[in-house]
Amino acid sequence: MAELEFLFRPRSVAVIGASHNPEKIGYKILNNILSGGYQGKVYPVNPKGGEILGLKVYRRITEVPGPVDLAVIAVPAQIVPDVLEECGQKGVKAVAIISSGFKEVGNILLEQRIVEIAQRYGMRVLGPNIFGIAYLPANLNATFGPSKVRRGNIALISQSGALGIALMGWTQTAGLGLSAVVSVGNKADISDEDLIRFFAEDPNTDVIVIYMEGVHNGRAFMDAVRSCPKPVVVIKAGRSKRGAMAASSHTGSLAGSDLVYDGVFKQIGVIRARNYRDAFVVARALADLPMPKGDRTVIITNGGGIGVLATDAAEAEGINLYSGEDLKDFKAVMPPFGSYKNPIDITGGATVEQYVQALRMAEDKDTVDSIALLYCETAVCDPEELAEAIKREYKGKKPLVVAMVGGEKSARAVELLNEAGIPAYDAPEDAMRALSALHLWQRYRKKRRQGGEELR
Repeated sequence: MAELEFLFRPRSVAVIGASHNPEKIGYKILNNILSGGYQGKVYPVNPKGGEILGLKVYRRITEVPGPVDLAVIAVPAQIVPDVLEECGQKGVKAVAIISSGFKEVGNILLEQRIVEIAQRYGMRVLGPNIFGIAYLPANLNATFGPSKVRRGNIALISQSGALGIALMGWTQTAGLGLSAVVSVGNKADISDEDLIRFFAEDPNTDVIVIYMEGVHNGRAFMDAVRSCPKPVVVIKAGRSKRGAMAASSHTGSLAGSDLVYDGVFKQIGVIRARNYRDAFVVARALADLPMPKGDRTVIITNGGGIGVLATDAAEAEGINLYSGEDLKDFKAVMPPFGSYKNPIDITGGATVEQYVQALRMAEDKDTVDSIALLYCETAVCDPEELAEAIKREYKGKKPLVVAMVGGEKSARAVELLNEAGIPAYDAPEDAMRALSALHLWQRYRKKRRQGGEELR
């Protein structure tokens, strides 16, 4: 893992193929590194020389005056081997190869050649066929994706370049923070398991999300996940036969049987996401919430309909809704026509104070392990005031998820809660899905402990 330090926390970065043309990938990568606030040395490399973005351009990497930890290579595939030879001679520690035109288009020998060169010089290779790497704690954005990325504690690993770039932007609008974004492409050298091991030890990462089309070494991947003390959420593409064929033509991956992947994921403790949106629904909760002490959940709502939808989702997700006699205590925070049966319906006339009282009661009860708080926008309870009250009153000892359904004010309330680290969604089904992932991860942790596997 010490070798990957040069990939994520390099003291210096060379962009080989840096371009004078703002429309070219080599320019965009250099611009992202500089605009992102990276504090290390940055060296543009281009045979034409000159100056780009105020930096002197070196014609070859061997002409760079100082040591280079990371080289980002954006040149045509056929000259990548020659560039790698020069990187090896320079003593570069890690390379990220943006260039396409290798195994994914049938050039298997060319890809093998670059791996052999890198191994001869002791360099680690990310890619080829990638959009780059970003590590936010080091202010490093060596990608040709968005220049701004919200900082957080979720690491995103993507085998798809275009999808990875899109998700960098999507997480911004969804209010999700990332610790890292890693494009792995063909995975000629650095693989998912290498990255899982790195992020397992990374103090800035709490959850790992992977978009995967296939794995090269199944046993190594299984071992890496089993030894990882953090949740690993996987979006596994190529479920169908035609999808598997598309994956093969995209990154040269052998997608394999989806049933096999599904079984292995359950065996080793991977949380499988249905799609990218689902992956971040669960990742938000896994990143921000404490582990539940048991499986007893209560739903607090001001609307019967949204409560029914949440109940359906709870049953579908295998969530245990608590039904003990002490739920009668909630009668004190609702009108006579409310319902203390779980879901606890404090009715459409519920005020912010009644929500607060119900939340306090649920948090104080030893018989309640997890809480889902649902809200339908009404004139008597301002959603933003409710969000501020939840932020103020929530003790953080039990998992709490929130769903708010309404207009612009409810949407803003969701943002306020997420910014405060309280997972909030615009649909009750998402809230229950998030809770189910939390309980699933807790079961996986318990199973590993019973099996003698260490979870820190």
